[in-house]
Order: sequence, then C-alpha cells, then structure tokens
Amino acid sequence: MSQERRGGGRRSRMARNGTGIPQLPWQNVENNYAPMQMLDDERMDALHRNSMRILSELGIRVMSEKAMSLFERAGAIVDRENMTIRIDESLVNAALATAPSSFTLTSRNKDKQLHIGGTAMAFGLVAGPPNVHDRINGRRQGNIADYQNFTRLAHHFNAIHILGNQVCAPIELPANSRHLDTYYTNLTLSDLCYHCTAIGRGRAVDGINMMAISRGISADDMRASPGVITIISVNSPRLFDDAMADGLIAMAEHGQPVTVTPFTLMGAMTPVTLAAALCQQNAEALFGVTLAQLVNPGAPVMYGAFASNVDMRSGAPAFGTPENTKANIIAGQLARRYRLPYRTSNANASNVVDLQAAYETEMATWGAVLGGANLIYHAAGWLEGGLTASYEKLVLDVEILQNVMEFLRPVPFAEDDLGFDAIKAVPAGGHFFGSEHTMSRYETAFYQPMLSNWQNYGSWQEAGGHDALERATDIWQQALRDYEEPQLDPAIREELDAYIARRREEIGTGEP
Repeated sequence: MSQERRGGGRRSRMARNGTGIPQLPWQNVENNYAPMQMLDDERMDALHRNSMRILSELGIRVMSEKAMSLFERAGAIVDRENMTIRIDESLVNAALATAPSSFTLTSRNKDKQLHIGGTAMAFGLVAGPPNVHDRINGRRQGNIADYQNFTRLAHHFNAIHILGNQVCAPIELPANSRHLDTYYTNLTLSDLCYHCTAIGRGRAVDGINMMAISRGISADDMRASPGVITIISVNSPRLFDDAMADGLIAMAEHGQPVTVTPFTLMGAMTPVTLAAALCQQNAEALFGVTLAQLVNPGAPVMYGAFASNVDMRSGAPAFGTPENTKANIIAGQLARRYRLPYRTSNANASNVVDLQAAYETEMATWGAVLGGANLIYHAAGWLEGGLTASYEKLVLDVEILQNVMEFLRPVPFAEDDLGFDAIKAVPAGGHFFGSEHTMSRYETAFYQPMLSNWQNYGSWQEAGGHDALERATDIWQQALRDYEEPQLDPAIREELDAYIARRREEIGTGEP
C-alpha cells in the first residue's frame, strides 16, 4: 500500500492543508476489539432470572389504553384498574425472536448512512438540556439561535454522526409546535440523521414525514429504509407514561427504530445496589422491546441503558462514576445476550467545563467503548448533569471522541510498518527524526489533536499561554466561521415549508 493511501484518511483535506481545524474525516467507526465481560455466565443468568420475576410478578404500569390492549391480545395479564401489565418470559422471548440485531439509518445524505449494531459505533449530539452556556455569553435559556448553532457545529465536526432530540429546548417557541422548527433546522443546516421527539404520536410522525420529504420519498418508503430514531424514556421505577407509549407505538408502526432507555439512578429510581438497578433496568428495557414487537414484529429496536448513582448526601445525580462505568459495560453484555443493538451515554455531572467534566466523561466513554456500545448518546456537549448544552464542552468531547476513533483504528502491520529496514538504517545510539521512514509519513504518522497543545512551556507562554478552555472557545467560533451549509434542493425546501405551515394550522393551540 502506498504511503499516500496509508495516510490519506487520517485527517480531512482542510486539516492537511492547514486551512481549518484539524479533524478526522467522516467515517463509520468500528470497534473490533472484544467487548469486556464483567459478569460471568452464572451472574448473567441470575440477573436475567430476576428481571423476568420483576416482569411476571410485579409488572409494569402503563398509562396507555392502546398498549394495554396490545399486551392483552398477546396473552399478558392486564390489570386495567391499576394499569399494570405482567408478562412472562415466553412473551419476551417471542419478541426477541423478531427484533433485528442491527439496522441502517439513512439521512438525506446517503454518504452518511449509519449502520447500528454489531461492531459499529456512532456518536450523538447532546439532547434535551433547557439551558445553553459558552464563555462569551454565559448561561442562558435554550433558544432557536443556539439550537441552530449547535446543529451547524454537529454538521461541521465529523466525529458527530447523529443529531439528538433537541440539542437545547428553544424555550421562546410554542411548546406544542417547536418540534417543527427543530426538525427543520436539523434538515436544512445539516444532512445527518436525527432523533425524533416521541412525546406522543404527533411529534414522532412529523419527524418521520419531514425526513421522508428531505429524502424525496414517502413515509411508506421509509418503513423499509429508516431515517429517524427516537429515545423512549421509561419513567423508572416501572412506569410507561401515555406519551412515551404512544410515541413508541407510532415509531414502530412506521418501521422507525426506537431506543428503549430506562433512566435509572441507584438510590433514587432503583434500589441502591448495582445488581438490583441492572435487574430493574433490564426488565423495563425488555418490556419496551416487547411492546415494539407487538406493534410491528421486526421493527428495529435498541437496548438502551442510562444507569448511574446519586450523591447519597444530597440526592443529586452523579455521572462518570465507577458505578456508571460498570453499568455501561454490563448493559452491553445484556444487549449482546438478547442480540440487540446497544445504546448508552457518556454523561458527566460537572457544572462547568473543567477537570471534573473531562475525567467523568472519559470514564463513562470508556465504559461505553468496553461495553461494545453501538450508539453513544449525548456524546458531545453534555454539561451540568444534562441541564446545559455547552459550546466548549462540545469541543472537548469531539477531541475525546476523535481519540477513541483513532484508538479503534486497526494497527497497520505491513512489512514497511514493521520497520526492519528503518531500524537497520539508523546506527545504535542514533535517532529516527530525519530517517526516510519518518520523513515519508511524518504528517500522518500520529493523531493530530484538535484541542491539545503540545508546545513546550516557553513556546506556549510566548503564544499567549491559553489553556484548553480558552482554546475550545476559539475552536467553536472558528468552526462556525468555517461551517458550510449542505445543499438542499429548493423544491424540497419548499415542500418542507408547506408541510410546516399546514401542520402549524392543524395543531393550533392543541397538542400535535
């Protein structure tokens, strides 16, 4: 393999030419290392058995008449008075038999198609915070201008593969129709797949229809070629509200993937022990998987996990902890046991972009990588326990993600890589700085950081002595200057505009 070909994929054209922020090119990330097995078979079996007991003896409370009817027809024990559904293992096994082990997401840019499952790994933009922060403008409520900027940054940085469900809530827009504005932003300022808002049926269907319009196909065509995904958050302990259930049903009916994710904080939403939390999380996730398959056998579904602990002194959520990291790894074992794609997160609990934000995010990220995660949600920009989307944290996270991507890149072992002739050419006690082997690949031999500064102390001081936080501020501003809006056919934009106008009128002051 020629040297040009070996090094050509390491950095983008802009970075190689020195005209832009150094970053890796867009790529489908593969984690071909064997995932970590934290629990042996005996403990995995015990966890599974206890999860089945939760489902069959205690059940899940479901606030959806349609969901109760679906389970009732399937033979579950449905207590309508208490809205509780109990299912046995046979119903779960039947669902797992039809749930696919992988699926593909296709956005309006077919070159950015995502395979979800197996050894594939994708990183998502932060989703859901009500607040935004950067060092220039401070902390403020989420708004559409910041939402648009975060979408531009997600499009610009190649390490981000998918947009989350509202990177920040645009508080100034009407709550019943703001999803139309955020979907429109997703589709016009980026060409990535995105997560639908699945609070009820209407928001989910709007997300499906708008992605279909952007691709120039019908919503029926999207059944065979999904383009959006959603997160179904179980209200732990053991509660599916009506909005989440209806959103799941709508997505499954249309063949779009759902990620069933219990939000389990040990000591608050689950018992304090990790084993008990994993049992409850597993039961809740499998219940949602079963519901999706009852709606539409074969509908794509993900095993979601978001387990961590609380600070037992204050009750505040904690992330990036040893318990959170273990949970990320063990949840991956469970997802593989059930042959389901696996979603988790790399959250942190820091209130500012500081050392705590960095080391907690690193801990959680490596838990996800070691656990074989297929989708790491909230991977870029999460701060303050999910209450804030941070510009500087997004830059820090992209650096972390690029380090992970480069770590996962297979080590080349061609004859020239083994370097015998290079070693032979340098005398004992010499150095390799000017050797032909070094000079032919010095630009691409190692990962070039985007945020890290490797100058010696004197050179760093002379250049202004900027720390990583200051450098991150400069980087996101430069990224917005360098951003190029992806082209969109004017006819498609016009059709999206017409769809939004019609839906605003239909929604009015009611719920979508």
